[in-house]
Amino acid sequence: MIRRTVAAALALAAGSVLLTACGAGDAAGDTVDAAAGKNAPKLDLGPDQHRIRGTKDPQAAALVPRRVRDTGELRIGVGAESSPPLTFYATDDKTLIGVEEDLATLVADTLGLTPHFAPLSWENLFVGLDSGRLDAVFGNVTVTEERKEKYDFATYRLDKLAMEARKGSGWKVRGARDVAGRTIAVGSGTNQEKILVEWSRQDEKAGRKPVDIKYFQKPSDVYLALRSGRVDGYFGPNPSVAYHVATAGQTEITGTFSGGGATVQGEIAATTKKDSGLVQAYAAALRKVIHDGRHARVLARWGLSGEAVATSRVNPPGLPRTAD
Repeated sequence: MIRRTVAAALALAAGSVLLTACGAGDAAGDTVDAAAGKNAPKLDLGPDQHRIRGTKDPQAAALVPRRVRDTGELRIGVGAESSPPLTFYATDDKTLIGVEEDLATLVADTLGLTPHFAPLSWENLFVGLDSGRLDAVFGNVTVTEERKEKYDFATYRLDKLAMEARKGSGWKVRGARDVAGRTIAVGSGTNQEKILVEWSRQDEKAGRKPVDIKYFQKPSDVYLALRSGRVDGYFGPNPSVAYHVATAGQTEITGTFSGGGATVQGEIAATTKKDSGLVQAYAAALRKVIHDGRHARVLARWGLSGEAVATSRVNPPGLPRTAD
């Protein structure tokens, strides 16, 4: 089974095969020049990542509970179903790469521990924490008030959504008025769908045309519709949109928004079982690498500098509960 399905789908959807079928020995398949602009990063998709590494910080390491410190390891869950550039497989089809692995490795290095990654489905990431089989999850987990009842969080990225449109569209999206009468693709059951539906209601209330919301099952269908002009934009998670913009070179980001909507700035966090004693160690390690610039270098490496946080916060206000 070929495991880089999502990455390949995004590349094929753009109209050009950016990931070759060759193995790690094919240098042409190991990097992608970002066609989105001269200032965009070159994305390294090969198995030999040359990751930005951290150095052990004794004060942060001292915060790790002895039961974990004595193992010398940090067992980290990552998303097996994630999209690039979060967690995905390199061109050898077996090496896990992405911004989540890079940041988790920085944390483990700073704590003097060896990271061991377990790619798991979304629900099994939390099962792993609940059962004690995982020490942490770096899986694009947003802090929510409901999740804070069972888990502790140390933040490391902003939770952002992005509107993607054809390059040169001249369309800037800041809120409801800018999407009135537009045809926009969005995933069903997502935070971005909730925001888009609310914007459409606001437009109708103000006497403007509602949003024509379209749903697609596959990324390739979304980008075919975008390229052909059947939709004006795609509203999706900022990391996957930024990755597509960088690798395809045919689209651009026309606006970014908090994953929590207007009520709260969502934050992505290292997640651990509540009261496990680990969250302060994660926060200390993250604050260290944010301060010394390594965190910023990792985000820049994956085109996600816009998701930088000023510091790591422990259990900040999360996305509010939704009414049933």
